[in-house]
Amino acid sequence: MWTALDNSTCELGESPFWHPHEQSLYWVDIAGKALLRTRGAIGPAATVERWAMPQEPGCIAPARSGGLVVALRDGVYRAREWGGALTLMAPALHDPAALRFNDGKCDPRGRFWAGTLHEPKTARIATLYCLDPRGPQPGTLHPMANDALTANGLAFDGGTLYWADTPSHAVRAWDWDAAGNRLGTARVWRRFDDKAEAAAAGVPYGGRPDGATLDAQGGYWAAMYEGAQLQQLDREGRTVRAWPVPVQCPTMPCFGGEDLRTLFVTSARKGRPADELARMPASGQLLFTRTEAAGRPVDFFDD
Repeated sequence: MWTALDNSTCELGESPFWHPHEQSLYWVDIAGKALLRTRGAIGPAATVERWAMPQEPGCIAPARSGGLVVALRDGVYRAREWGGALTLMAPALHDPAALRFNDGKCDPRGRFWAGTLHEPKTARIATLYCLDPRGPQPGTLHPMANDALTANGLAFDGGTLYWADTPSHAVRAWDWDAAGNRLGTARVWRRFDDKAEAAAAGVPYGGRPDGATLDAQGGYWAAMYEGAQLQQLDREGRTVRAWPVPVQCPTMPCFGGEDLRTLFVTSARKGRPADELARMPASGQLLFTRTEAAGRPVDFFDD
């Protein structure tokens, strides 16, 4: 049973994370150019604060010394406090007229990763970048993977890195040397049927992989955009369970709450048909439910 959080409606909600020190949830509204966070106990009527951004925020992560790391359209910024100054840490290496940052998060070693999205969606030039605050070039974004249209589904599981290209309906995986921060050869870990394939098979379209999170056992939970569901996958990429949601376009899940057994998911309403929004009034809102599975705590930027 999903509950929608009042006053949480976004055009394109994304990048949720649970802040353990504040016992609050943070996320972004990309199209609405805002950061959001809860204050007080989580419930349908929890207080939601919004902070307007000068550009689209693709993703955010908490910093160990306080505040946030924010990937805006033209670079990665540091915010030392909520509502405070935004300081550029690393300028984008892409053309902001054609690409912007999208999905991202920190790895367990405190490095910040963010992928890009090619807005015309005509060239596979979206790239996954890493910003290492303790590396030899702490103000430089380093390209780590490419050959995508829309970066999504980033997750780190020991020696494996997962990254999805949403329009391709595919999640790829790499062997990852976390200490040296080196990636092996990419492999398609799970591919979902596209609309034509689903129609040919006579089955409903299940959506395409958007944002993702891992549970404590290494299970991969993917929001299936346009599929009205989350897919819970095991380490082999097999579906364990489908979790229907009351929105057509879930965008990214995360685990939170004091015991990390509350499952949150952001969603989108931007560009959706009027009849769909009438049938699914929670579209764009933050949804949450309780699960038996526990998640992993968020990784902090280690600056």
